[in-house]
Formats: sequence, structure tokens, C-alpha cells
Amino acid sequence: MDATLDWFGCATFRLTVGKLVVFLDAYLDRVPKAPPAGILPDQVERADWIVVGHSHFDHLYGAERIAKRTGARILGSHETVRIMEAQGIPLERMIPVAGGERVRLGDDVTVDVYPSQHSCVWSHTAMAACDEVCLGDLGVTWQEQQERFAVLMGYVGSLGPDVIAQLVASAQGPRGDGGALVYHFHTPLGSLLYQDTSGHWSGILRDLRPDVAILAAAGRGNIDGQPIQGSLAQFVARQVDLLRPQRVLLCHHDDWLPGFSRATDTDPIRREVARIRPATELVETGYGSAYPLFRGLRPG
Repeated sequence: MDATLDWFGCATFRLTVGKLVVFLDAYLDRVPKAPPAGILPDQVERADWIVVGHSHFDHLYGAERIAKRTGARILGSHETVRIMEAQGIPLERMIPVAGGERVRLGDDVTVDVYPSQHSCVWSHTAMAACDEVCLGDLGVTWQEQQERFAVLMGYVGSLGPDVIAQLVASAQGPRGDGGALVYHFHTPLGSLLYQDTSGHWSGILRDLRPDVAILAAAGRGNIDGQPIQGSLAQFVARQVDLLRPQRVLLCHHDDWLPGFSRATDTDPIRREVARIRPATELVETGYGSAYPLFRGLRPG
């Protein structure tokens, strides 16, 4: 048995453990100006499961086509399941979760589900550099956040016809993010934590000990419902310190929606992680690299 991980841009991965194939998120359709990730939903030949972190288009869009093409089951929030049912996926092929569940994905692979937080996307328009210190915005009410989010969507909608076409095509009617989730996979070879947006509950992460962690590196980090008073690099390093994995991979850090996203210079993240947890290895892969996920790790 082997375990490999293919990154397809944004926060979408293909996790293969032996014969089991699990897609983590499903956003494979990108605007033409974004770097091609190498595969489209209609080109996916095998998937047993699609595990979705939250219901925004850059995570969920495409899951309906992969599921119809491959027969994959979908695991995600109740909002994800509602959207996918409206897209024609039978309820019996989906499992709605909210955190606290353990789901068997294969004979020897399970995943634990935990509630999480979405990044403070309402606090900015174009994304800041990962070493830029962001301060303030504490105690912002839900109503104020929604007002700011409307401004953000107006900005994204001004980025040109390609982006507008993408927003129209992927408008599957999500009612917000649906409740962000993190997943802790357990396999015979090691354990993997998957996070697809920059937010967390500290009390949850500090009790997990994955061998490998995929951590989102985009936007302004959300710590226990409040925006980080610091930089994205500091946010990622704080998560590494809570989790103490042997290996970390990043996600959501490519230029997946040019004009809004940015190709992140990861050197500040690498330096901050090395300062906080020098024993943790930070790995960067290209798209579709079939990275050997647990190879070279210490047992146990």
C-alpha cells in the first residue's frame, strides 16, 4: 500500500490510499487566466469519495460532475448536501456532517470531522502578502461582516468577463459557507489533517496530532471567530505549533482567481514555521505531482 497526494490548485487535492481515491474539494474549473491545474471534472476517471471543506464555489463547484461521472459519494456540511441534491446527486450517496462524526471511507481508512472557521474574507478585497501584518477588525458584528462581504463580491464582479462567467456558472445557491469543517484522516500509513480555509478553533486543533497537515494559506486568518492580529505567515505557524505535525503542505496559495488571489510568496511562511516548530518539514509541490504523503516520516 502507498499513499499519494495530487494538488490541483486552490484547495483541491486527490488523496490515494492503496486503491481508495478521495477528492478533497472539487474546484477544477478555473478562469482562463489562472494557471491550468491539469485536470477538469469531466476528465476525472476514478473517485470513491469527495470530501468538501465548505460550500463556497471555489471548493464545491465541480463535485456534482465528478460524482455523476464516477459514482463517488460526497461528504460535507448539510449545506453542501443541500446544494448537491439540487444538482441531482441522490441523498443516499451523501453524508451530511457538522463535526463530531467518524466516517469509514474504506476497509482501513476513516475520517474524523471537526467544526472549523472560515477565513475573515470580509476584512479585505485583494489578498494581502503573507508577511503583511493586519490589525483591528475585532468584534465586528455579523451584520457588518455581511455588508463588507457585499462590497467584496462587488469588487470580484468587477474583475472582467471571465470572472463574471465563472461566478454565473458556479452560482449553485450556497447560503454562505455552510459551516467550515476540518477533516482528520486515519490510514494504516499515517494520519492527515485537511483544512481548506484559513480559520480554526484553537481548542480543537491543539488536541489533534496528525502526521501530515494540509493548511490553507490565503486571506486573513480566523482564530476562534476573530481575525488574527498579525500576518498570514504567523497564523500558519501558530497552527503548526498547535498541531505539531511532522510535515505540512499548503493550499489555497496559488493565483486561482487573478485580480483577487495572488501567487503567495511562501518564504515568510517557511521562515516563521522554522522559527516556531523547526522539526516540522514544509513541503511544496506542483500540480498533479503524486507526492508520497507519508514517506520518510517517523513511525508513530
